[in-house]
Amino acid sequence: MSIRKVGRNLPSDLSRRHFLALGGGVAVASTLAACSAGAEGGTPAAGKDLRSAIRGRILLPGDEGFDLAARPWNSTIDQSVRAVAHIADADDAAALVRYAHSAGMSLAVQPIGHGASGAAEGTILVRTDQLDQLRIDAGARSARVGAGVSWNAVQAASAAANLTGAPGSSSAVSVAGYTLGGGLSWFGRKYGWAADNVKAFDVIDAQGRRLRATADTEADLYWALRGGGGDFALVTAIELELHPAPTLYGGRMLWPVQRAPEVLAAFRSVTGQAPNELTVWFSLFQFPKAPPMVGIDATYLGDAAEGSRLLRQFDDIGGRVSDTRSTMAFTALDSITTEPSTPTPSRHRAAFLADLDDAAVGKLLAEPVAPLLSVQIRHLGGALAEPSDSPASAISERYYIGFLGIQTKPDDAAAIQARSQKYLDALGPELIGRTPFTMLTPGQTARDAFSHDIIDRLREIKRARDPHGLFRSNYQVLD
Repeated sequence: MSIRKVGRNLPSDLSRRHFLALGGGVAVASTLAACSAGAEGGTPAAGKDLRSAIRGRILLPGDEGFDLAARPWNSTIDQSVRAVAHIADADDAAALVRYAHSAGMSLAVQPIGHGASGAAEGTILVRTDQLDQLRIDAGARSARVGAGVSWNAVQAASAAANLTGAPGSSSAVSVAGYTLGGGLSWFGRKYGWAADNVKAFDVIDAQGRRLRATADTEADLYWALRGGGGDFALVTAIELELHPAPTLYGGRMLWPVQRAPEVLAAFRSVTGQAPNELTVWFSLFQFPKAPPMVGIDATYLGDAAEGSRLLRQFDDIGGRVSDTRSTMAFTALDSITTEPSTPTPSRHRAAFLADLDDAAVGKLLAEPVAPLLSVQIRHLGGALAEPSDSPASAISERYYIGFLGIQTKPDDAAAIQARSQKYLDALGPELIGRTPFTMLTPGQTARDAFSHDIIDRLREIKRARDPHGLFRSNYQVLD
């Protein structure tokens, strides 16, 4: 068994949304006004009360470092919070919850914050960077992960024990935020959603009590947190199941965009017979100051010879300009897609895609990618399609499609959104399904991610567990 502390100093990722008034009437409004006035120097009592409530650092508007601490990961999203609280540990988290409960205020918890939506406006923004303990139990094949720990730390510690977690395409994200949203992993076809691999959550409930939520204790909370977001409690740590780490093979292949029809045909063929150990993603790219390109990203949980054999149809396509496939470390997954590891002004849309028939292929290839940076299709199925008793439920669709654009100036936003919507409209409602919860974007709600039965159950748990709306996630289930 090993224990380590993982330092963090990363900004968060929330956006603008209107403040949701939560059941305290005039008393709540008065408390919020007093806190705001104190933060701005008019009536300092509320700010001082908040600073004395916890041992961690409190930043208020006007304090040095406040703007950076309150800034979301995605700089296109504006966020106006009343304070930023860097909680020191789980006891500190409980003290902060009790303070917010008594003051009639709400908390928005952001470990790092890649899912900004604007819902944090008017809240105390909670930073969990100090909750950085990471413990690997190789014998039990499990990891206890503090809410401030990112996937790169977990993968490094797990790899030392010949184990792996279920990370996504970027290891810079926090394990907690990613998993609460479901977590669509490179290894999801083999091991399911990241949320399916949770053994337990350590949380602070809306009354400030420390609880441990498992399948046998606090079962409703355990169910909701496995993919339903952070609307139900403040998570301080997660216990995850780890998996044996065989040899990993993977990388990226790129061609000129003129080869897209051949590459997409091979993608359809390969994914039609892929074992669960193989994950393949297709992308159309328009990199800045470069010609349009088409790419294949892949990982295979096995040796290079078999991985290469499974992908050999791509070797028959001429004109390839690069190929990074090789045996790789489980800590090197970021090298495949090279996603930004620092805050980026971006816009995105995503949805599940029922299938890729000939008509859909034609529509995808008919339009230029620009002004988008990429159009990505991920192969799903495997364990992701198996029954799952959690909000991150089985996916009947075969693919996921995502659209990403980089916003360098304000006018870019409308163009990026219009092109994304044009693709969705072209594919049509018969192919486009719900949006993965972790991929929701401002303007959408939790209803866009869940079936009626699941959203109804999540709302019941929210009302029972947090009737006054103390916790405010990026996408609230009661919206």
